[in-house]
Amino acid sequence: MPYFHSRALVALRAARVCAPTRRALVGLDGFVDTIVTPVGQRTGPGEAYSPITHIPEFAARIAAAAGKSTNLELYPVMDKLGGNGPILAAALLAGGTCITYIGPLGQPTPHAVFQDFAARAEVVSLGEPATTIAVEFRDGKVMLGQLRTLEDITLERIDAVVGAARFRAELAAADLVGLVNWTMIPHMSAIFAGLVETVLPSLPARPAGFPVRRFFFDLADPEKRTREDLRTALGWIGRFEAFGAVTLGLNLKEAQQVAAVLGVTAPEKDEASLRAASSAIRTALGVSVVVVHPRESAACATAEGTFWVPGPYCEAPVITTGAGDHFNGGFCQGQLLGLDAEGCLALGVCTSGHYVRTAVSPTLDDLETFLANRA
Repeated sequence: MPYFHSRALVALRAARVCAPTRRALVGLDGFVDTIVTPVGQRTGPGEAYSPITHIPEFAARIAAAAGKSTNLELYPVMDKLGGNGPILAAALLAGGTCITYIGPLGQPTPHAVFQDFAARAEVVSLGEPATTIAVEFRDGKVMLGQLRTLEDITLERIDAVVGAARFRAELAAADLVGLVNWTMIPHMSAIFAGLVETVLPSLPARPAGFPVRRFFFDLADPEKRTREDLRTALGWIGRFEAFGAVTLGLNLKEAQQVAAVLGVTAPEKDEASLRAASSAIRTALGVSVVVVHPRESAACATAEGTFWVPGPYCEAPVITTGAGDHFNGGFCQGQLLGLDAEGCLALGVCTSGHYVRTAVSPTLDDLETFLANRA
């Protein structure tokens, strides 16, 4: 079995005592996700059907309707907590990190899918959640979102709902600040600008002996945004480095999009390409860490070099929606516990690996078992 599992297991066992002392402030999205399976052929009621298992078959059904029409059934599997931020925060929460979450989770009380999360974390809701229908296939997923409520998320709205003083106190106390889903939040670049230019310079320095403040960013598939918008956002992300250690997390598609904007060689799935691209993107942005995680493995670049681990790939996952956010949660958990880059990658792939097999965010006990079974 890969040697990194054993090393990560030893490091996790030594460091996990620190987890309850770590604090994360995460936001700013919130979704109700409905997971569905597309029906290919129905033979009876309920689950008596054969699914459409691959995206090209689904695409062909849609293409064949041009000039005519078609009826596609989406069979509901579950409603669940959704959004890059809530899923990332839920993964960290399961690992013992203290969470403050800011985002649109429902009003006047959080939506039912967020009730358990809200009972275990400190949450401030900015409004009603957006919604996603997640169509899952064996070779990927198609996310159909309704995002209008995200248009209301601004720095002014955060200050008004959270309270300007409390928001700044939460930022100052956080060991990790996770700002995710730039693509779907129209005013996120303006929020970045306000934080960098006004809010963060006013925060007190971290007390002696405290870990460095970390920032984590996930763009969330910027394909629909213009190249100039993406370039601007990346510039703001780089400027957060003046106030802490910045990590930019990218799946393979996102890394290819970012590489194109930055003018560096885009990654493919092989180890050498992933190492090279993560390093090139990191250098171009001037940030501490860049992570690239396709489904089969993960790589990252830091000041110490590049690192790569294979993933515990699952041929028949129970769920795929949220797998990338769980990778991010595991990677950030490793950072909060002080693991080295390889250990953070190992926690990332194993957190995601556990989740896609069970549809449950793993505890640190779960992660120890998962790693031990592969060590």
